[in-house]
Amino acid sequence: MAKKSKRGVAKSAAVEKDLETSLEKLATACKAGNAAVARRSKDAKQLATTTKRLGRKRTALIKRKRLAAKRAKASPSGETRRALRTTTKELTTTRSQLMKARAVKAANAAELAALKAAQRRANVYAKAIARAEKALA
Repeated sequence: MAKKSKRGVAKSAAVEKDLETSLEKLATACKAGNAAVARRSKDAKQLATTTKRLGRKRTALIKRKRLAAKRAKASPSGETRRALRTTTKELTTTRSQLMKARAVKAANAAELAALKAAQRRANVYAKAIARAEKALA
């Protein structure tokens, strides 16, 4: 024999209250999603410019290192060796900065894609509910 549920029948006031809180939560989710997407998009632009700048700097330093190595090989003086050493150090730091910036950029891009998907869903739900409310009124 099946057990009977001890839960009573829902009251209209409780159902209305649940609907109102759900709509408030949806509106909050839409607002938070829009703000998060805007912030992440701004960060993505900044990270893109940073990685572009560091990439150009790395390319210039590689060329400078190549030239410094040729000069050091042609006339091995203290000055040319120092120039090669400083260029190598600068290139190493630039490479590490570039690797970190690329990692942050990739993580931000993944999060931004997920946020955009959630934002689209929340906004579509809100529009559909608004249309349904209008039709029911």
